[in-house]
Amino acid sequence: MPIFEYRCTVCAHGFEYFVRGSTGVPVCPLCGSGEVEKEMSAPTVSSEHTRSRAKADIRRRNRALRADHAHEEVKRIEAHAHDHD
Repeated sequence: MPIFEYRCTVCAHGFEYFVRGSTGVPVCPLCGSGEVEKEMSAPTVSSEHTRSRAKADIRRRNRALRADHAHEEVKRIEAHAHDHD
């Protein structure tokens, strides 16, 4: 079942819409307007280069997320120690 991209003509919010069998016209999830336009989707291209770039991006995001989690854990431990001194 296809996923189409739409843009609301009222609030300009872009969103994806999963089309099932006899689904009606999509409405904007942000403002609720039924005045939407289907957008052209960029085709997906898969090659060794795009896959390796995607893997590198995922690894970079995961490193940043782990660093954020570690930082928040340190803050939580420090706050706990401060509260129980």
